[in-house]
This record gives sequence, structure tokens and C-alpha cells, in this order.
Amino acid sequence: MKNAGSNNSSKKNAGYKAAEYVCDGMVLGLGTGSTTHYFIEKVGMRIKEEGINVMGIPTSFQSLLIAKQWNIPVTTLEEYDIDLSVDGADEVDPEFNLIKGGGAAHTKEKIVDYAAEEFIVIVDESKCVEELGTFPVPVEVLPDASRMVIQTLEDMGANCEIRMAQRKDGPVITDNGNFVIDAKFDKIESPDCLEIDLNSIPGVVENGIFSQMVDKVIVGTKEGTKEL
Repeated sequence: MKNAGSNNSSKKNAGYKAAEYVCDGMVLGLGTGSTTHYFIEKVGMRIKEEGINVMGIPTSFQSLLIAKQWNIPVTTLEEYDIDLSVDGADEVDPEFNLIKGGGAAHTKEKIVDYAAEEFIVIVDESKCVEELGTFPVPVEVLPDASRMVIQTLEDMGANCEIRMAQRKDGPVITDNGNFVIDAKFDKIESPDCLEIDLNSIPGVVENGIFSQMVDKVIVGTKEGTKEL
């Protein structure tokens, strides 16, 4: 329990620090996950305590519900451009390449995060790695294409599993109605090339490699934060 508490305090420190970059009048991309939960929470606190006027574009049903809980007005990319997007990551390397999608929301996350004028990633120290690949690459696929996509991924050297749901029989179904294949590669030498290659497979909707798009990484620790 002590380690879990320390991890939560690190996530909270990162999320709360990122909320300091929010300015009155901004449209925000609201990422998904346990660390981003704290960012949305703190933005809601600032709305209540400081009276700032912001709007959020959620990347999942999870972030939508949290935004509503904290009375953050929500909008869409059809209506507004994004000033700042804040999101978590499952892995981040020294070049700020990411693996995302542990929460199966990486398709909408990539759309929102790429669209933002500035993109800040918030993580705890455990997510910082020297090289991507310990965490499998989530690949969202159309259900009818899953068998063929798995064959192609295995030909590329990946070990693949369709992600199974917790407390529900069968596979995880994304907010877009698709399956997620977790593809474990022995080594990811060129994240930007692999990102393109994966998306070129027919039936793939989006994959969890985010390359060449991050402006800042805030790393939460028990003592505070580090900014990269």
C-alpha cells in the first residue's frame, strides 16, 4: 500500500503542476488515465476557486465524465481549436516518443493531442524509459480485420494478444466500437517509422506510438515535479 500511495502522490503532483499552465480562455484537450484524472480535477478546482473560463475536449468517456463531475464545460474539435492538451503515457523515451493506449483511448487521444497548439505529457517516474517497447504497442483494429492484422503484426516480429475485458466477457471494446491488439515487439529501433508502418496495415484504425509531437514532459515524484 505504501508504494501505491507514493505512486498516486507522484501522479497528483504531475497533474496539478500541468494545471498551472492553464490560462483563462483556453480550450483544453483532456487526456485519459489515472494521472490525467488529477489534471482535470485541478482545472475544475481552478474554475471554482479562481473563476477561470475554459472549455475541455475529452479524449474518452472517462475524461468526459470527470470533466462533468468538476463542472468543466465540454466542446468538440468541430467547434474549436485546442490551445493546450495534457495527457499521460505508458512509456516516454528521452526523445519524447510515447507509447499510449493502456486505457484503450489512444485513437481519440492522438487526434486531440496532435491538434493542440501545445502538448504536455504528465507521467510518474516509472513511465520514463531509455527505449520504448517494454509496454506492448496498443493497436486499435476493426473487429472484422483482427485476424489479418494479427498475422501481419506477427510477420513484423510482434507477439500479439487481443485485449480482454475485465468484469465483462470477451474483448475490450473501445469508445469507437473496435478491438485492441496489444503487440509486443522485442525492440523498437525507430518509433516514428513503426508508427507509420502500423497505420498502413488495412484494418488498423490507430496505434499507440506517438512520435515527434510532445512539447514538454512533466515527471511527478514524491517530492514534487521535474520538467523536461
